[in-house]
Amino acid sequence: MTERKTLKVRDTADSEAPELKKKGRGWEISEKRLDALHDRAREMKRFASPAHKALAERFAKADLGKYTFKRFAVVGSAIVDFNCHNLGMAIVIDEEGDDEKLNRRRDKSLESVGIKVMHLKAADILENMDDVLKRITAGMRLRIADRAEARREHFAQRKNGQKERD
Repeated sequence: MTERKTLKVRDTADSEAPELKKKGRGWEISEKRLDALHDRAREMKRFASPAHKALAERFAKADLGKYTFKRFAVVGSAIVDFNCHNLGMAIVIDEEGDDEKLNRRRDKSLESVGIKVMHLKAADILENMDDVLKRITAGMRLRIADRAEARREHFAQRKNGQKERD
């Protein structure tokens, strides 16, 4: 008699985040999977939580210049509540009953490709919107400073590399 095969599920608690590759429309995600993610994001927009609606309304009224936050954005194989592409920053609203293991794994994947993830509690958004907006603007300022520093280092390395060739 042949041996039966069984399905084995690996433990994801301490495993490393899957590597995202910035290549193509969906970072090497199949078109079918990417379409399913976009459909899920559309569905999430239709049935958004009160905290999400409140924050989206404030973002719509705010003048953030070239920094805009897109609602329920698909980034790689993840859906984040708000994403600012120019800053490489994502905002996730933590609701009751969210799966923490999946959230940690998603955060690791996003941070591995340079996207900073900020978590906000839904209750804080509904009760203390001004404090939440201060946290977001402080995070944006830090992100702008980080990107400016990275840009300076990049150009300094290029300049040093060019001096060595001369």
